[in-house]
Amino acid sequence: MDTASSAARRFITCTVCQDEFDNPKSLPCLHTFCFKCLQSHFKDKCPGDEVPCAVCQKEFMIPFDGLCSLDPNVFIQQLLDARNKPTYVLSTETVSCQACLEVNEQNEGSSTAATMYCVDCGEYLCKRCSRPHTRTTMKGGAHKVRPLGAELEQELLWAPGSYCDKHKDRQVELYCHDCNENICRMCSDAEHLQHESEKISHVAKAFLLQIDSDSQQIWAQMSNVREKSGENDQKQLEFLRNVYSVKAEIKDAGNEVTRIVDNQVAMQLDEVDMIKSEDEKKAETVEERYQLALVALESFCAYSRELLHKGRPSDVTGAAVELHKRATELMNNDVTSVQYRPPHVTFTPADVTQVKRLNLTGKVTSATEKQPGKISLLLFMHNVHCVSKNVQLFCYL
Repeated sequence: MDTASSAARRFITCTVCQDEFDNPKSLPCLHTFCFKCLQSHFKDKCPGDEVPCAVCQKEFMIPFDGLCSLDPNVFIQQLLDARNKPTYVLSTETVSCQACLEVNEQNEGSSTAATMYCVDCGEYLCKRCSRPHTRTTMKGGAHKVRPLGAELEQELLWAPGSYCDKHKDRQVELYCHDCNENICRMCSDAEHLQHESEKISHVAKAFLLQIDSDSQQIWAQMSNVREKSGENDQKQLEFLRNVYSVKAEIKDAGNEVTRIVDNQVAMQLDEVDMIKSEDEKKAETVEERYQLALVALESFCAYSRELLHKGRPSDVTGAAVELHKRATELMNNDVTSVQYRPPHVTFTPADVTQVKRLNLTGKVTSATEKQPGKISLLLFMHNVHCVSKNVQLFCYL
């Protein structure tokens, strides 16, 4: 079983280059890739082309402004920043006071160990150096100074940190229900004045419930797909046993006739193998749909769970609508309606005493249930039917 740390590493690892994300870009299906990996993967494609996601194969259109205009995955980028920058230090680690370090560098003296962290300045401080940061005389008022510890990471992850796209110096504080986006106060007083808006922290709680509900339904859907996948394997195994049994009967019948009918036996065995090969393709097609569905469902759950446990309110509100749309799409895509139904192959031995007749070994037939509405499976059934007709025609020649 994966540990929490290995699962976290896998979550921030690009599936293409197998390295930590570099400038992560999110596709409409919510799968994320490095920008450079997308450039390399679609180097022969042009803006406006329909291309498939490398994970779930869901097609999307390359924006007319190029791949660079794809939405950045801010949530994953923040996790990377938290992982790669010396922002969070647990109490078991030792870090020097940055203020003391600047003073002592000139005197080549030792620095004091930091025990506090200023959230506003992003500095590690000893207790003495942290006192000025708590005074109201600081620019903008007293700063948030917190003791170093394991709970500091969670506090910093949830601390306000997302800035408005239009007003770069303003943090987003509200969520506009009409536009489904995070906005700052200036945006609210301007183009969103007549819109329904609410504090991000309040909206995030409702979205968290929605995401959790969607995630639970997706988990249930995953269980259903896994169950159908298991049934598919069992049916295919039974079919293969049926095929081997029929082949044995054909061989037994062929051993009772003369060398003249050996070619007929071989041809009928080929027909059985053809039916087997065609059915394996059908089984693989159904299984591929199950596995692709599982990939999409598992990716959704992994993303939503990370968002539930580590996402800030702004991360939640920023992704909630698209997550819900994606969850609805996944739920509406009932892949379990496509089921594997192998044909039943039988062999009817001929009356070997009728030497004058060329049909000395019998005939191979194949029958299965039709599946309405599934074009690919109907085409397969048509092919099997044609093969069966050919076998019957051969047997009566």
